[in-house]
Amino acid sequence: MNVGKKYKDNGSSSSRDVQMIELEGSVEKGRIRRKSRYAIISEYGLQTYLLISVCVSVMVLTVLLVNVVLNGVERLSPNLLFNYASSNVDEAGMRAAILGSLYTVALAIAIALPLGIATGLYLNEYGGGNLVSKIVYATLTNLAGVPSVIFGLVALSFLSYTLGLGRSIIVGSIALAFLVLPLITVTTIESARMVPSTHRLAAYALGARKYQVVFKVVLPQIIPTALTSSILALSRAMGEAAPILVISGLIFVRRDPLSIFDEFTVMPLQIYNWVSRPQQAFIELSAAGIIILLLILLTLNFIAIYLRNRLQSRVVE
Repeated sequence: MNVGKKYKDNGSSSSRDVQMIELEGSVEKGRIRRKSRYAIISEYGLQTYLLISVCVSVMVLTVLLVNVVLNGVERLSPNLLFNYASSNVDEAGMRAAILGSLYTVALAIAIALPLGIATGLYLNEYGGGNLVSKIVYATLTNLAGVPSVIFGLVALSFLSYTLGLGRSIIVGSIALAFLVLPLITVTTIESARMVPSTHRLAAYALGARKYQVVFKVVLPQIIPTALTSSILALSRAMGEAAPILVISGLIFVRRDPLSIFDEFTVMPLQIYNWVSRPQQAFIELSAAGIIILLLILLTLNFIAIYLRNRLQSRVVE
């Protein structure tokens, strides 16, 4: 009797254990279903949010570009490229502003690109994570957030007044160069960190010295990325108006700049001068100036991208 009862108790407890396991399994399956349902909803929600963000950005940009083109396309003419600024809207052009922008931006990139690459290489290859390198890196990172007008004020007070360089192209170029210097330097540091350490070790194994490793191994691999940063720097420098406004002011220039010490104006300032006038004709002329600025900027970017791709293909080979 006791043995039969014992077997019966064991059988009932085993069935209860099986039921408990099945119940726990069903609960766990329910949790997995809820989690998977939540993951699917989150995935679709994120995709929808990103799609809406892209559509809104593209729509706003399209509306702005269409508005500029519709207002300025009728004012596009050779006079806009080859004539100087004038109070007569039919004869007004932006020759001096175009040349001033090209000279200023070209000189700024010529100053900032080698200086930024050299600074980035030193901080990554020779700095060694010491206190000075960390301070310089933090300073450059914070410098990227300084308002652009501050660069113009510092350049005006030190270069123009203290050193006596006046309101010249070289002052504007130096201000723009230091404005875009943090971008080029930080990009160089990050690209140098991506160079495989095995490449450096292989060069050291062949008897190369530190400077040979930097110039023959690291530098060729970061040039394409440095040119990419120069494209971004070029775009920002070309469109900057605040530091140049502080340095050159809204001056009326009717001659070509012949040296880096000449007075100058740039395209954003000329466009601002036109758009601030009450006549509708000058507002249309400013829209045409924006079109010319965008075309020049796109042309310079295409040239930089072509050079970057050529150098990148050589590095890969």
